[in-house]
Amino acid sequence: MKRTPFPDSRFIAAVTVLVFLTGCTTFSKDGGFDTVSTTASQRLGKDAVLVRTDENRSAVTRRTQELLSKPLSMDDAVQIALLNNRGLQASYSELGIAEADLVQAGRLPNPGLTFSRTHGGSDLSISRTFTLGLLSVLALPLAIRIESGRFEQTRLLAADAMLKVAADARRAYIGAVATKQSAAYAEQVKDSAQAGAELALRMQQAGNFSKLDYAREQAFYAQAVAQLAKARQQSVSAREKLTRTMGLWGSQARYDLPERLPDLPATRPELPDLERFAMENRLDIQAAKLQTQSVARSLGLSRATRFINALDVGYQNNFTSSDGREQGYEISVEIPVFDWGASKVARAEAIYLQSANRVAETAINARSEVRESYSAYVTNYDVAKHYRDEVVPIRKTISDELLLRYNGMLASVFELLADSRDQIGAVNSAIDALRDYWLAQTDLQQGLGGRLPPLAMASAPFASTAPQASSTDSEGQ
Repeated sequence: MKRTPFPDSRFIAAVTVLVFLTGCTTFSKDGGFDTVSTTASQRLGKDAVLVRTDENRSAVTRRTQELLSKPLSMDDAVQIALLNNRGLQASYSELGIAEADLVQAGRLPNPGLTFSRTHGGSDLSISRTFTLGLLSVLALPLAIRIESGRFEQTRLLAADAMLKVAADARRAYIGAVATKQSAAYAEQVKDSAQAGAELALRMQQAGNFSKLDYAREQAFYAQAVAQLAKARQQSVSAREKLTRTMGLWGSQARYDLPERLPDLPATRPELPDLERFAMENRLDIQAAKLQTQSVARSLGLSRATRFINALDVGYQNNFTSSDGREQGYEISVEIPVFDWGASKVARAEAIYLQSANRVAETAINARSEVRESYSAYVTNYDVAKHYRDEVVPIRKTISDELLLRYNGMLASVFELLADSRDQIGAVNSAIDALRDYWLAQTDLQQGLGGRLPPLAMASAPFASTAPQASSTDSEGQ
């Protein structure tokens, strides 16, 4: 029997060229994480880490312990969350999935090899066919472009997820410190009420206090005890929310928080043209635009392959004992008799229209969110400043004057206690106003893409001092 040779050199050379041209799509060293780490550094002044190895985990643990060794600041809470939040680490896995799809798109389709051996009587037939999906090869460059766009979109979404976790950590920190401060003040109120109730009891027993006045002091004390229990529970709940956001457990959860929120900034910077800044910097808008571009490329591919659903080219090498060796090729094409590809094109067009409308919706919503958050930022700053400069000083003046009268025996101890009750609402409102300001600033930062504009960074604590990123045109601007 005569030995059948392999495919000729021209066919092998063509396949080799295709393999060389498509073999450049490989896995990157950082898996696309550079977008996340750069965004964290430039917009937050923080480090974002992709935890893959035991060495990474050990480094994260050491850094976390270092940050937890002192009373926790807002910046520290954000950094710990970026290092330890497991949900954030899980979202980074989307990068690996998207990159795998990109690399797969750059691979040639696996060839097919068919071998058959038949004989009838004295006639022996051997058939060998080597096939390759030609349409997949021709569409390879466009497929790589589509998956490259999707990979870039995933990188932006991963960075946006990181910014959202940072904002969540800020909010949780503000809530934890504010409730701790409120609980500490509630304890002071309870101690004052307890002292008043005990004094009222002794005076009532001595016959120097009416039953009505005694009941009022007791009622105030009972209410203060209930308010303290409620404030403590709110403090525990807010602290646990912060713990979850930072991804801490075990001994790490026993961290120290400061006694009170940061002071209100002396001035509030003017922030003009925020909508434009948001359109240039929000990563969700950039990701939505990339998705629309990717869908548009997919639509082009759908139209290009509308009529040819399958195109295979094959090399044949047959041998029969009667006719000897036979060589040739075959082309397999599906004939569009029943399916002309109209539904595939219509589906792609509908997906593109859907994507374009969602980009516009994202841009419109972003503009509205920026206007709303800026209004809240301005209002809450003015309210907190009003409490700081007007309400609290006036209440302090009243207390000081009443204390002078008490020292001059012109006011009773119960008048002092009554004045302390009047202060409760003002102090609690001042704490809430300061909390609301820091929350409003956090919401504004997130609405602007993770940072305030450069003009505000010098005067706004916890804002990044990195230079502004280069602007890009945005849909719906």
